[in-house]
Amino acid sequence: MGTINPIHSLTIKGFKSIREMEDLKLTSLNVLIGANGVGKSNFVSYFRMLREMLDGRLQVWAAKQGGADRIVSFGVKETEELSSFVTFGLNGYKFSLEPTFEGGFTYTQESLFFDGPIYGPKWIHLGTGHSDSKLPEKYEKSGKNSEADYCYSSISSWRVYHFHDTSDTAAVKRQGAVHDNEYLRSDAANLAAFLYQLKGKHEDVYHQVVKTVRLAVPFFDDFVLKSTELASGEEQIRLLWRQTDSDYPLWPSQLSDGSIRFICLVTALLQPEPPSTIIIDEPELGLHPYAITLLGALLRSASKRMQVIVSTQSVPLLNEFDLDDLIVVEREQGASVFKRLEAEAFEAWLEDYSIGELWEKNILGGRPSK
Repeated sequence: MGTINPIHSLTIKGFKSIREMEDLKLTSLNVLIGANGVGKSNFVSYFRMLREMLDGRLQVWAAKQGGADRIVSFGVKETEELSSFVTFGLNGYKFSLEPTFEGGFTYTQESLFFDGPIYGPKWIHLGTGHSDSKLPEKYEKSGKNSEADYCYSSISSWRVYHFHDTSDTAAVKRQGAVHDNEYLRSDAANLAAFLYQLKGKHEDVYHQVVKTVRLAVPFFDDFVLKSTELASGEEQIRLLWRQTDSDYPLWPSQLSDGSIRFICLVTALLQPEPPSTIIIDEPELGLHPYAITLLGALLRSASKRMQVIVSTQSVPLLNEFDLDDLIVVEREQGASVFKRLEAEAFEAWLEDYSIGELWEKNILGGRPSK
């Protein structure tokens, strides 16, 4: 797999509430703020679509969303095409999708872009009229360090994390295969296997995870990670833990939902071989204020090793960031608009108020309008 790169700029047109986002620049830490329903989750959903495209599941994903009419901005009568251009490193990936009568999509354009110091800029066109991305096929056929290698490797490394499901049937609470530990899955379904692998291969990181969890969950002592062998020979593992001054293994259901989410977040943000970009939607859900403060420090620290994109409505979490980190999301004429702030314009305000307070007072924008 080639070098993986974080996102430099992003153009999206005709995707859900994002009617037209032109060349949004992304930095190492990007914090989306805005009221309910302005389009923050649609921004995150775009990256889910990219993943499904590269996995050859665009049509299945579209069907689960309710068809193309639910995906293109304001329906197929108003939007005839969904298009995007994302740049990363010296490379870029551009595509256009046209809704079909069956509710799916067909590619009207799919291209790779390269702008190097000697051979750039140049476009590599992958064709038109196909129903699933041709990038994986081009990647398989091209050599190492080719444009297709850089594009496929980068995009497939971007990962959306979603730890909201902490119900009794959530995958994070169930048994899983020990060998499922190559990377932390988007819903942390393999958290026990991933921590087990960390403990064996990256003991320093494992201990850092445990110490960080203890800061937010004082009665937590350590994980109990023991594999059991089935009759088939397959090894399984479950996320057990013990509390301070006890050697009795406890079940994940004996942790609060917020504690489990925090453990997932800590593991994702401290992982030793991280994706080039991680995207997390409202990570503060269910966390108490001190855990949110810790989360802010973790996100800032993680952004030095990977690109972080996070959406939030938490005032305490906002207080952990700088104005330069923020992207304000608002609705204008029904469509989502994404804006960077000029820090100099708020210098006088910041002498008396925190960033969270300025957001609450609607000085920064991104608050519900009356």
